[in-house]
This record gives sequence, C-alpha cells and structure tokens, in this order.
Amino acid sequence: MLKKYFLVFLFLFALFGNKLFSQTAYEHISNTDLYAFIDDLASFHLIEVNTAIKPYSRAQIADWLASADQQRAALSRPQQARLDIFLKEYALEAGKLKTGLWELTKQADKLSVHVVPPEVVWRDSLFRAILRPIYGIRYFSSTNESFYHSYGGAEAIAYVGKGWSGYASLRDNYQSFEPLAMPNYLTLEAGGNYKIGVQGRTGADYSEMRGGLTYSWDWGSIAFIKDHLQWGDAYNGSNILSGRNPSFPMVKLQLNPVKWLEFEYFHGWLVSQVIDSSRSYITTNGDYRAIFREKYIAANMYTFKPFKRLNVSVGNSIVYSDVPVQPAYLIPFFFFKSLDHTLNKGIDNQNSSMFLNISSRQIRHLHLFVSVFVDEFSVSRIGDSERHNFTSFKGGLALTGWPVKDLFLAGEYTRTTPMTYKHRVPATTYATNLFNLGHYLSDNSEEYFFSVRYAPVSTLQLKLNYTYAVHGNDYNYVRGTTPVDEFPVLKEKSWSNTTIALRADYLPFPNIRVFAAYSKGDMQGYAVDGREAAYYLNRFGADYLHGKTDTFVFGFGMGF
Repeated sequence: MLKKYFLVFLFLFALFGNKLFSQTAYEHISNTDLYAFIDDLASFHLIEVNTAIKPYSRAQIADWLASADQQRAALSRPQQARLDIFLKEYALEAGKLKTGLWELTKQADKLSVHVVPPEVVWRDSLFRAILRPIYGIRYFSSTNESFYHSYGGAEAIAYVGKGWSGYASLRDNYQSFEPLAMPNYLTLEAGGNYKIGVQGRTGADYSEMRGGLTYSWDWGSIAFIKDHLQWGDAYNGSNILSGRNPSFPMVKLQLNPVKWLEFEYFHGWLVSQVIDSSRSYITTNGDYRAIFREKYIAANMYTFKPFKRLNVSVGNSIVYSDVPVQPAYLIPFFFFKSLDHTLNKGIDNQNSSMFLNISSRQIRHLHLFVSVFVDEFSVSRIGDSERHNFTSFKGGLALTGWPVKDLFLAGEYTRTTPMTYKHRVPATTYATNLFNLGHYLSDNSEEYFFSVRYAPVSTLQLKLNYTYAVHGNDYNYVRGTTPVDEFPVLKEKSWSNTTIALRADYLPFPNIRVFAAYSKGDMQGYAVDGREAAYYLNRFGADYLHGKTDTFVFGFGMGF
C-alpha cells in the first residue's frame, strides 16, 4: 500500500517537476506572531498574500520579508524591530547562514552552532539544514485551579538541491491538571490524542509528530506530509479548516501557474475512532484487537484574483469511509459530490461539503472578508422559515495601521446552523480523532469577536480581545419524527462564554517568545432538553474555566 502512494507521489513529481525554483518546508500555524505580521504587511500593501490558505512555506515567508525589508521606510520602529527578528529566523531560506549569539563553532559560511537560540545550522551548495530543540511552558492560575502545560522535543528543517525539502517536528505535551482540549470542548486550544493518568500521575499527556517530504518547482509544489491546515480567513478560528485537530498525514498539491489563479488540494488519512467489528479480533493471547474503520478526506480550493488584492476562493471536500483509497478522489481538480453520486448510487452517500472565501485588501489598511462552509444545501430550503441549510458563515473586517500606525482593530461574526459538520454515519463526520475539523464552536452556535492590538516599542505587542460565544441546543444527527433540517436554530442556550482577555507578547530572539495574559471569563451551562446546566458546562469546557473566573497565564516558548 505504501509503495502505491509513493508511486503516485513520483508520478506527480514527474508531471509537474520540470522547473526548479524554491523549496517548501511549512511554518506551523501556531507561530501566530509571524502570521499576524504577514497579515499586517499585506494590509499595508507591501506584499500580496492569499491569507485563506495556511500554512505558508518558509521560503515564501522569506520572500515576503525580503520585499518588506526593501520598503522598510514605510514601517514604524516596532514593525521594523519585528521584521529584523523574522529576517534572522528565515536567513537560511534567504540564502544566508543562520547565526545567533554565543557561537560555539563557526566555519566560514557553512556551519554555525550557537546558544541563543540553541541551534546547529549547516549551509553549502547542495544541503542546508537547521536542527534545534523545542521547549515551552505556560503557567495558569485561575479562580478554580492552578496548573501548567509544558512541551518539549526537537525539530529539523532541511533543503537538498533546488527542489527537495524535508522537515520534522516532535513535541511531547504534558498538562498537569486536566486535558485542555477534549473533542467536545468548545475551545481554540490545540487538540491532542490524550493519555490520561499515566502511571497514576495527575493530568494528561499527548505527543504530536509533524513533518514531511516536499518537492517544489517555479509554479507549485507537491508534498507528503503530516501537519495542520487552516482554510478560511479569520482572526478567531477558521470555519472551513480550523487546524485545532490532531495533525493527519496527507498528499498535498499546490499550484500557482498564473498570477490570477492559485490551487490547493490534499488527500488525507483521518482517524475515525469507530471500531470495525468485522475486522477486530481476539489474539492468541486472548486480547481483543480493535480495528478502526478506514476514513479519508479529499479537498480542494481554487483562488481567483480578478483584481489586485481581491481573492475569491471556492472549493469542496469529501469525507469517505469503509472503502480503500478511492482513485477518483486522488484527481485533484474534481467536484467530489458528483463523483459520490456515481460511486455510491443507491446506497448512503459519503459526506461532501463546499466552501467560499472572499478576501479584499483593495483599500490600504482595510481587510474585508467572508468565509462560508456549506455542509448540506437545498434551494427549496431558502425562504422556508421552518427549514434551514447546514452552513457556517463568518464575516469580518480588520483595520491595520490607521489611524495610528501601530494599532490593529478587528471584528468578526460567526453563525453556524444545526447539523453543520455532523453526519448521521459516525465514520464520515467532518472530524479526525473525534475533533471537529471546522469551527471550534461546532454546530448551532454564534460568536461575536473584537480585538485591539498595539505595538508600543520594539517587538512588544499588547492585545485586548472580547469574545461572546453561545452554543444552542445540542442536537444529535438522527432521523426521527422531526426532520433534521427543521431543528430550530439557536432556540435555547445550552452553553455560553464571555471573555475579556489582555495579553502581552515579546520576541527577544528569533524563534523565542515570552508572554503574559489576564482574562476575565464567564462560562455558563443552562438546563435544557432534560439535562442539567452542569452537564453542558462539563461537556463543553475545561474545569478551570467554569463559572466566573479570573485567570493569569505566563510563560515562554522556544519553537512554536
């Protein structure tokens, strides 16, 4: 089976890889300082970016930073300070030897071993690489509990020749009190496949391995990776692909053949966590060997650029299960729902969806965006007050550097109708490891979000956020006397969360961040549908956030 996938990779390499240009090792979406800075540069009209598709490659980031460096007079001093930090981080991608403080070994322009940040860097005409440790810790002190979340590991990034890239990142996480992101929690915390109470100790552990192999040419790249994806413009959680789920392996294709078109596709191997009783068995030792049902996802996104700084993205996906990898879904450019009607005629269909994202930065400083996820749609439901389509809508705007140069203002609204992201067949839900791939609030929910960010000096940034989120009745996707498209939208509240958060971030060195935050929260459950308020409070939120709370967080991160 692995040989077959490798042959597909080689076929696409032979088809597209005739012109070498840049290389693709992805910068993880958790590097929020960097991604916010790229967003700011785009709003200043210093670069052009398709912010609907993340992560970005490190080589592309280096090009954007170099372009901004040539126009640095347009940036304020704090912006220039952040630019300088990021230029140091992406020096290797810019063709230079990446150096640091307290050099232990230095060999001309080939080798640098330094302490701050701790790294081993090699660069010659054929091979370039970085090897470095990862470590970070967050201390939480809330009204309900005090605890910490630590992570540690290592990562490597390598470039060979002019087209090949490889990267790997391993980090073990430990949360000393409780899991911060269970599949049913309505939170932006990154999800993990937890081990709870290992060897009798409190808290929870999970490990996350990311990375892959990529090949690039001057108008595209193909990759075999395990990583997180984020699709859809947003400042507080994307509603197409949020990226908060555990990472999954995929074949990924990116094409940019002309200036007015970008194309993104992936085929991924998901974890259903639905036991296949026909394949599970008792071992000779008497142990029960459980086997999960196979589960996959294929998705694409076309981004058209009819005018400068106006991006219109459309795409679709299909989650399918209980069959081997379907060759038709390996054809990147298809409308997968049509294939589903052919392949599964007369039986239950798989789970298909469609996307739309519109992003406009045509007015300098102003970003306007709309992002729509369509899970199930019928024209007959439009205008019918008793029925609804299964959709998630997000709309918002951001004002960067106006009227004050170092000020950022943003606001967005999200509304998701019942049954969106769900499916009546458990093995075809829009999820992996039971974590929803879409918006963190799941279905039948609503959110108002406002943000103010200010950079007073150097790389210090201060951010003030306000969030009001509500989840309605927690419906199950079952066929009953009431059709699922007639379940009322936000008729009653089962859970709500109001949070005001102040945060400070500082970047003293490349790849190192220190931070502190204070938040005042009010997370409540409500008695509805025959269940007590405590049921929904426990189901949707971590214990330390229950009720009215004051929470202080501080820590640092080396690697994101």
